[in-house]
Amino acid sequence: MPPLEIEIERDTVTVRRAPRYSRFLTLGALVGAVVALILTVAFPANDEFDKGQVFGFLLLACGAIGVALGAVVALVIDRASARRAQAVTAEHETIHPMDE
Repeated sequence: MPPLEIEIERDTVTVRRAPRYSRFLTLGALVGAVVALILTVAFPANDEFDKGQVFGFLLLACGAIGVALGAVVALVIDRASARRAQAVTAEHETIHPMDE
């Protein structure tokens, strides 16, 4: 086995926790769907529209609002976590076979 040369590079990197935006958006959409369902059942029936149509319309509106609120919450948490970021030193090792 030929001798090996190990080259080490050191870099300073920033490490922080970040929220998963997709989970916040999904949770916001689910909360919007629940609110749409509650609003559909809470109000009296309408002669022009059946409950399915009312639920569909409210689902579009409340779902969009829920997704937007989930995004805002994720952004606020992301900004708060950026303040607690830490600088650390990372090492990258590269191994090369030495020429004989």
